[in-house]
Amino acid sequence: MSEAAARVPLSAVVTTYNNAATLERCLASLAFCDEIVVLDSDSTDATRAIAQRFGARVDIEPFKGYGPQKQSAIDRAHHDWVLLLDADEHLSEAGRIAIEHELRAPRADGYRLPRQEWLFWRWSHPGTRGNWQLRLFRRSCGRMNEVPVHAAPEIEGRAIDLDAPFLHYGEPRLQDRVDKINRYSSGLVEYKRARRPALLGLRLLLYPPLAFAKLYFGKRYFLNGWAGYFAARTQAFYAFLKYAKLYEAGRKREDL
Repeated sequence: MSEAAARVPLSAVVTTYNNAATLERCLASLAFCDEIVVLDSDSTDATRAIAQRFGARVDIEPFKGYGPQKQSAIDRAHHDWVLLLDADEHLSEAGRIAIEHELRAPRADGYRLPRQEWLFWRWSHPGTRGNWQLRLFRRSCGRMNEVPVHAAPEIEGRAIDLDAPFLHYGEPRLQDRVDKINRYSSGLVEYKRARRPALLGLRLLLYPPLAFAKLYFGKRYFLNGWAGYFAARTQAFYAFLKYAKLYEAGRKREDL
């Protein structure tokens, strides 16, 4: 019996919107899965044609938020085990081998996988600590959380780390990164609208430098030269901007 036949059935799940530039690489890395589910938010580029060429089951649904959209895609999977990737991510060959081996006799209900980042003009140094994220799990045990921007799956059951790397193509330009930071920080204001300015002061002062230190030193982004410095500095700016916008929103409510 082959390894593919011996493991539990696996559904790959991807949400898309105008991802023609990266989708082919993503879906090629998922060819070993028993099905590929693509939920598209009415793309206007070649996204759907690429997905169909790879044999994916393609559905179209208007975008209703990061978490709800991903959950809708997960709900369309035929199998209990799902592998969740974004359209600008792809699974490494080592990752595929590790997943195939693990799912022959699963030890847990969910697995955190290490994500390697594209930092503006280079891949992160091998010594940089990966961002471990829950991406492989039994959908009967988990759902997407309700965080508006950084929505992620959560499970009721055992979750462990699995050394199955996947790669993320981040923003290729500093301008793109800043634009994303601005969108994401604005998206968090409504979600955390109950917070008041008095509760944000310390975070506004202390969290941005801590965010920089955590990434630059804690995760060893200093190994990536200026690309690592840019990544850590923009992460600190994101930390500042989200709390500054929350503070601003709270002051406006107090003035009403």
